[in-house]
Amino acid sequence: MADAEEILLEAELRMDGAVTAAHREFATIRTGRAHPGLIETLAVEHYGMTTPLNQLATVNAPEARMLTAQIWDAGAVQSVVKAIQSSDLGLNPSVDGQLIRLPIPALTEDRRRELVKVVNQKREDAKVAVRNVRRHSHDELRKAQKNHDLSEDELRNSEDSLQELTDKHVEMVEGAAKSKEEELLDV
Repeated sequence: MADAEEILLEAELRMDGAVTAAHREFATIRTGRAHPGLIETLAVEHYGMTTPLNQLATVNAPEARMLTAQIWDAGAVQSVVKAIQSSDLGLNPSVDGQLIRLPIPALTEDRRRELVKVVNQKREDAKVAVRNVRRHSHDELRKAQKNHDLSEDELRNSEDSLQELTDKHVEMVEGAAKSKEEELLDV
């Protein structure tokens, strides 16, 4: 049976993963400035398979309000254009051979407020993910205590450490969400 240190280490790794996923999600929210993370993970239906855009093209931000995607396979260009148009990013691609240019339009005030709501939803999802890790780890600690692998004192100390980990990771998610909101509202 796993001891308390192993359970806490596993919890920390999984919480770190949830925070990293939240950062990735926040990066996909458009702020009016070009950022490759905006479209890198866009799902493209190509040859009957769904593939992230960054596996079909090189994505760059040559200017503050322009993204480019240099498609490696000429047959994938139309699939990429279709994926961009059907996404909720509001981008209008222009095709030049295997190069797709994506001008980033300025955000309206209404669109900024909508995007803040999206940030809040992603914030809540990330916090739920962190709390789910806490719940799972807490159950593991209880099982270890029930199997006499942990004493009552060790269980209590481990629960306190687990709560500290949870609070730290929720704070990290909050900080990332807050900075994304500021970025959206200050553009």
